[in-house]
Amino acid sequence: MMIALVLLVAVALLTLVHWYVWRRTVRDVAAPGSAWRRIGTSLLVVLPLLSLGALVGGRALPLAVERWLAWPGYLWLAVLLYLVLALLVGEVLRPLLLRAGRRRRPAPQPEAVAVAAGAPAGAAAAEPAADPSAVPPAGVDRPADGPADPSRRLLVARGVAVAAGATAAAVVGNGAYGVLRGPRLKHVTVPLAKLPRQAHGYRIAVVSDIHLGPILGRAHTQRIVDTINGVQPDLITIVGDLVDGTVADLGPAAEPLARLRARDGAYFVTGNHEYFSGAAPWVEFVRELGVHPLENARTELAHFDLAGVNDIAGTAEGQGPDYDRALGDRDTRRAAVLMAHQPVAVHEAVRRGVDLQLSGHTHGGQLWPGNHLAALANPTVAGLERYGDTQLYVTRGAGAWGPPVRVGAPSDITVVTLASRQA
Repeated sequence: MMIALVLLVAVALLTLVHWYVWRRTVRDVAAPGSAWRRIGTSLLVVLPLLSLGALVGGRALPLAVERWLAWPGYLWLAVLLYLVLALLVGEVLRPLLLRAGRRRRPAPQPEAVAVAAGAPAGAAAAEPAADPSAVPPAGVDRPADGPADPSRRLLVARGVAVAAGATAAAVVGNGAYGVLRGPRLKHVTVPLAKLPRQAHGYRIAVVSDIHLGPILGRAHTQRIVDTINGVQPDLITIVGDLVDGTVADLGPAAEPLARLRARDGAYFVTGNHEYFSGAAPWVEFVRELGVHPLENARTELAHFDLAGVNDIAGTAEGQGPDYDRALGDRDTRRAAVLMAHQPVAVHEAVRRGVDLQLSGHTHGGQLWPGNHLAALANPTVAGLERYGDTQLYVTRGAGAWGPPVRVGAPSDITVVTLASRQA
C-alpha cells in the first residue's frame, strides 16, 4: 500500500512538472495549431514515457531493447531537471524584463497642458502651475499604465524558453561528456598511526560505482582498467556497485577487470545494486576474473589488515554486513582498512577500531543539487573526514546511475597514499 502511494505521488509530481514545462516552452511561445505547438506537445508526452521505460525496463526487457530506451529516457531526466531550474530562474526575471520593455510615453509640454485646460497659449509659461508635482518637467517620459504590450510578452516568453533550453542542453551535454570521457585520477594522502615505517607511501587505487549497464559497457571498463594500471598501485579496491544487470547480460562488459594489475592484487565488495540483479553470481564471476571478493572477510597483508563487508542491501537476503566476522579476533596493534560500500558503515567501523574505511555509493550527489540530498542520508558525501580515530574516504565513483551525466560531482578513481607517522 505504501509503495503504491509513493508511486502515485511520484507520477502526480512528474505530471505536474511536465505540464509546467509544456506551459512555459510550448503553450506560451507558440500559437495553437503551429508546428512547434504540435512537436513540443508530442515530445513532452513521448519523452517521459521513454524515461519510465528506461527506469523499469531493466527488469522486464532484454538489454538490447533497454539500450534504446535508456539513452533518450535517462538523458531527458537530466535535461528536465536543469530545464525546470532554469525556467524557475526565468520566473524571477520575467517581471523585470516585461517592466524594462514596457512602452514609455512622453510627458505633455506645459503649453499643451494649458491649452487643454482652456487657457491661452503661452499662459503656462507666464505663471507656474498650481501643483508642480502634477506635471513632470518637459521632456521627461513617464511609464504607460496597464499591462505590457502582447508582442513584448511573447518576446519575453520566447526569450526565457530559449535561454532555459540552451542552458539545460549545455549543462547536460558537458556533464555527459565528463562521464563518457571516463573518470579522472585523484590523489589523497592518509596518515595512519599504526602503519609501520616500511609501508610509508603504500598506494591503494579506490574505484566504486562503475555501474555497467545499458549505457556504460565494456569500453568504459577498459578505460578504468587502463587508468588504474597506469599508476601501478600496490593494491586495488573495488567498493561496490559494479553493475546494473545480470552476469548473462553484462559479464562481457566486466571482463577487462581480469587485466587489473597490482602487487597485492584486486579486491571487491558488493554494493546495493549487486543485490538488485543477484549478488552471488557476480561474486563468483569477479572471482573467476582474478578479483578477490571479501564477503564479510579479512585478509592479512604485509603491513595492515584489509577487511570487507557485504552491503546493507544484502540484509533482506540474509547476506548483510557481518562486522564481527570481518573484524573480530584480529590483532588490534595492526592497522585495519575496511572496504564498505556505504559511508554509514563508519559508525560500526569506529566501534571496532578501524583506521581507514573506503566507501562509495553517494556519487558525490552526481547531479547538483543532489549533493545536498545525499548529505541527508550519508555522514560524508565525498572526500576524507575523521570520525574519532577512524578516517573515512568516500570516492565519487567512476560511473553514473540513470542519466550518464554528472554536474558538480566529477567521476574519479582515487589513489590513496598511506603515510606512516613513524617515517
